[in-house]
Amino acid sequence: MTEPAWSMDDVPRRPGVYLFRDGAGKVLYVGKARDLRARLTSYRRPGGDGRILIRFLEREAQSVETVVTRTESEALLLEDALIKQHKPPHNVRLKDDKSFLMLRLDTAERFPRLKFVRAHSPKEGKQEGRSRFFGPYASSRAVRATLSDLHRVVPLRDCPDSVMNHRSRPCLKYQIGQCSAPCVDLISKEDYEELVQRAMRILSGDIGELEADLEQRMQRAALDLEYERAAQWRDRLKSLRRTVEGQGVRPRDRVSRDCLGLARRGDVAVVHRLAFRDGRLAESRTHRFRSELPDEELVHSVVTALYGGGRRKPPEELVLPCAPADQELLEAALDGGVKIVVPLGGDRKKALDVAGENAREALARLEKERLEGEGVLENLAKLLDLDESPEVIDCFDVSNFQGANVVASRVRFRRGIADRAGYRRFKVRGVEGQDDFASMREVVGRSLRRGVDEDDLPDLVVIDGGRAQLDSALAAREEAGAWSVAMVGLAKARAERVVKGKRKAQSEERLVLEGVETELALPRHSAVRHLFERIRDEAHRFAITYHRKERGRITSKLDGIPGVGAARRKALIQRFGSVAGVGAASLEEIAAVPGIGDALARTIRDHLERRDDGT
Repeated sequence: MTEPAWSMDDVPRRPGVYLFRDGAGKVLYVGKARDLRARLTSYRRPGGDGRILIRFLEREAQSVETVVTRTESEALLLEDALIKQHKPPHNVRLKDDKSFLMLRLDTAERFPRLKFVRAHSPKEGKQEGRSRFFGPYASSRAVRATLSDLHRVVPLRDCPDSVMNHRSRPCLKYQIGQCSAPCVDLISKEDYEELVQRAMRILSGDIGELEADLEQRMQRAALDLEYERAAQWRDRLKSLRRTVEGQGVRPRDRVSRDCLGLARRGDVAVVHRLAFRDGRLAESRTHRFRSELPDEELVHSVVTALYGGGRRKPPEELVLPCAPADQELLEAALDGGVKIVVPLGGDRKKALDVAGENAREALARLEKERLEGEGVLENLAKLLDLDESPEVIDCFDVSNFQGANVVASRVRFRRGIADRAGYRRFKVRGVEGQDDFASMREVVGRSLRRGVDEDDLPDLVVIDGGRAQLDSALAAREEAGAWSVAMVGLAKARAERVVKGKRKAQSEERLVLEGVETELALPRHSAVRHLFERIRDEAHRFAITYHRKERGRITSKLDGIPGVGAARRKALIQRFGSVAGVGAASLEEIAAVPGIGDALARTIRDHLERRDDGT
């Protein structure tokens, strides 16, 4: 639109919240401001032509609604509540990359080695079984540099057991001093254990003793005119110091500080957060989202999304790439009196640069995935004879436990990448017992009817199953009137087997096509097959996660019964299928379950009857 459909005449100069809506009244964007009129005026172009600065508002916004609050802090809280309520498409909705780059040392191994792994809730020096984790590290480059430097100082092996156990002579790394060759017994187990302990001390930041030792060796070699030897000790000393700094920027103070690096390309934005606590890097996490907001507005929204509403405790200091909109409001509204800093130099700028580099790396990975996905989608369109590449693909999976508590999932992939904002979960309501075909028909129909109503239909629907499941989904499509949506079934690969005395050959993953009797086998290493498998596996994971959650809710009625622990509760559910099944069983049937007996059966029956009576 060229003229804004909303007027500034009645907008007050007060703190509050504003909501942009489209022609149907749907909320497009929620924002907060210290001065509502000043903020909304800022969306207009300079020069007085009346057009709106932000493209999605210019295209879609038809009206704006304001809600006045008494204070700026109230505006922050109200904004958070309205975003949760309306889920506006143009507000920042963070998606976490919850894995962290770590080093793991398994002391249960005969000759332990450091391994590069990813973990989900890292704690420095955390013990898990007989493994210790070190990190997290800011990037894969940092952790690999740390490993390389550490091996120069503490020559632990880095080869897997399968290689070490079959060596008859030391490898090249022994020759250059980066391995102690335990594979051919050139170091005793006791001496190797000392190297392991030294490595753990170094990774924990305790390098004083070793640093002094290397310094003395370097000075002694120099005095003896052994300059090549002195240079070796000098290089080891540099490696040691780089190792303890290898997690990223090592701050000189102990201020609680978060650094947010930002990278953008088009409407795709990535923020990488480095969290420093007690002088060490405590967390390294990437958040990705879509937004057309200017940098200042976007950074403001990201800070609110990260720390608003009590999601996480804000640090003492926030280091940002640019000043956020309404900075004073943001500082006052966040608990704890957060100080916002936009550094021009020094350690803070170095830390921010590291965060920015990680954000750019993550954005480059997303772009690479997108380009690769576009090529795969073009091949997919040719394979299925579609008019154009499917941008949005939905996949459905049904999950149940012995016919009870039937649930289903829908996952959505956009341009070949998981779009978690499009994930949905369903409780199957209109199907009695275990009928996967009727369940599939119900959930696909519900999803497509909603898609028709909201103009949010996918280009392709993938059904986890064979011909019968696909036919059920096609029937649901007809009922919903979503005739433009293409559908395909994905039948799992099968190993060679014997059925009714006849040997059945193994088969690959197969596509079941609408109106085509013959199934289409997918080559084992094709990119299209890998895409289908990734989508199907994600739908299965999402359905199983939801089903376990629902199963846990049902079994909770058995919690608190004296004498019924986890094992007996599981035995009851396996025997009767659900808590309702336990309640409908006779005393004799309950008592016959292994581990129950007559007395406990009466206790269970009395407990469930009291629950049903509300007593």
